[in-house]
Amino acid sequence: MTDIVSADWVNDRLGALKLVDVRDAWEYDGLGHLPGAVNVPFETFRTGEDDSDGMLPTEETWAALLSEAGVGGDDEIVAYDDHHGVFAARFLVTAELLGHDPDRLHLLDGDFSAWQRSFGTTSEPTAVEPADYAVDPPDETPLVGPEAVSAAAEDPEAVVVDTREQSEYAAGHIPGAVLLDWRDLVDTESRGLLPRERALELLAAAGIVPEKRIVLYCNTARRISHTYVVLRELGFPEIGFYEGSLTEWEAQGRPLVTESE
Repeated sequence: MTDIVSADWVNDRLGALKLVDVRDAWEYDGLGHLPGAVNVPFETFRTGEDDSDGMLPTEETWAALLSEAGVGGDDEIVAYDDHHGVFAARFLVTAELLGHDPDRLHLLDGDFSAWQRSFGTTSEPTAVEPADYAVDPPDETPLVGPEAVSAAAEDPEAVVVDTREQSEYAAGHIPGAVLLDWRDLVDTESRGLLPRERALELLAAAGIVPEKRIVLYCNTARRISHTYVVLRELGFPEIGFYEGSLTEWEAQGRPLVTESE
């Protein structure tokens, strides 16, 4: 299961992990990076093509990208960014959906700025030996389509969750969805996940509890990636991941509700 790990945990295992920095190349080169990290910028895997699923890159694109970065199919990966983990979470969820062992996928709690408070960085380029990454998607994934989202909105045992900002939600959201801005689960001081009990209280206040099936969406599946990883970390057993999100929903002419309605 993709989880969240502390900077101390990562520092104790430097050299045994494949560290993936998903910031832009200029940030990786100019601002420094974690020792040994390779750079796989978010822009290189952020959207799919006509024959891909939702916003996911194609299997061929993903395999080529990770192979070039020297990432192997058996590597234990820690991903990070400098935006509270939202872009790194997207990398990890993409890896999980395309078949990387989720038990070997980790999100750095906090981000690059948080790491710098306690540990060193480097501007030295990381030597990369190309790998031969093979994509092997699992038979079952958390992916759900628009029909499943509609059904969940009518199901009292499920909760459809919009992880965007309040203004976006007010402008138009899927009928029956509750609002949970993904950033509400981030501690502004530590830049990482809220303390566990605080996070669970916030979720429960929105009706998001482990006893229910949770279905997540945003606009392009980036923000739900962070919420997905956090909910897994908190022990939520059943999470649906609407990869198409509002991009697909609106393209199909499906209904939206505004806050004024």
